[in-house]
Amino acid sequence: LRDFLLVYNRMTELCFRRCVCNLNYRLLTGREESCLDSCASKLVHSNHRLMRSYVALMPGILQRRMADSASQDPALPAALPDPQVAPGTG
Repeated sequence: LRDFLLVYNRMTELCFRRCVCNLNYRLLTGREESCLDSCASKLVHSNHRLMRSYVALMPGILQRRMADSASQDPALPAALPDPQVAPGTG
C-alpha cells in the first residue's frame, strides 16, 4: 500500500507540474484537463507494463535466491512448497 501511495503521489505531482500552468482559476481549463487525463493514463499504462514484467521475472529471481541460499547453507530445504497449492492438497 505504501509503494502504491508513493507511485500515486509522484504521478500526481508530475502530471500537475506538467499540465497545470495557471492557478488563477478554481477549475481546470479544457486543455489542462485533457493534458492531465493523457499524462495519468500514460503513467498508469507504464506502471501496468512494469508490473507485468516484474510478475513474470519474480519466480526466476526467487528460485535463484533459494538456490544461492541452499548452496551457502546445506541445512536449508532445497525447495519451498508451491504457494499456489493449498496446504494439505498437494
